[in-house]
Amino acid sequence: MASVVPRTVGDHLRAWRQRRRMSQLDLALEAEISQKHLSFVESGRSAPSRGMVLRLAERLDVPLRERNTLLLAAGYAPLYPQRTLDDPLLAPARRAVELILKGHEPYPALAVDRTWTILAANAAVAPLLALVADRALVTPPVNALRVSLHPRGLAPRILNLAEWRAHILERLRRQIAATGDDKLSVLLRELLGYPGPELDEPTDYGGVLVPLRLTAPAGPLAFFSTTTVFGTPRDVTLSEIAVEAFFPADEATAARLLPSPER
Repeated sequence: MASVVPRTVGDHLRAWRQRRRMSQLDLALEAEISQKHLSFVESGRSAPSRGMVLRLAERLDVPLRERNTLLLAAGYAPLYPQRTLDDPLLAPARRAVELILKGHEPYPALAVDRTWTILAANAAVAPLLALVADRALVTPPVNALRVSLHPRGLAPRILNLAEWRAHILERLRRQIAATGDDKLSVLLRELLGYPGPELDEPTDYGGVLVPLRLTAPAGPLAFFSTTTVFGTPRDVTLSEIAVEAFFPADEATAARLLPSPER
């Protein structure tokens, strides 16, 4: 059985440079080094310092998880810790996420990790998950994209499924292109295997956004979403958390979700 040769730091850097569609000259100028030195680093003729690895990773906008991989390949210890969200050191960030989720009620909001696994959700998400026919899909860990597009998930209730499916798949493809994450590639292949209508021609919504339109017991619901991330993370876990907040896309949805006034 042939042994697998580990990828060198030069191999990793070259792959990231190509993923970012940058020439050696472009990256060398960005990093303020000579193209010759960068060429030597990529070919393995020169061993980069720890600082050089980090400088190149910064210019290439490499995710923190992969910056650790670069450092390890270069023979250095990882720089960015990866803690669980319940770690005491992440308590302020956890409280911030909880405040965002709670403050967004009565509209749905959820926090997901890099693979779209739901980490936390507010009370408005539960009624939507209750619409899922296959309860295994909403048994933790719950993947938000799988729930959305699975034929026994929310897909049968999505009125504009072709449009929403195309939006989700394209968003996931962009995420894969940006991160090179193999787990996301596996998820994309799974989602592509689900039956679903193809989008013939996108609807123009003023060129602004793609809504999620659902049929629910209370009546049709329409949402658009925004994404919030931590601005200056130094921890791998925090860098990969995103809060997806859904807002009513029309007045009828807003009225259906607002609590009834107390009498």
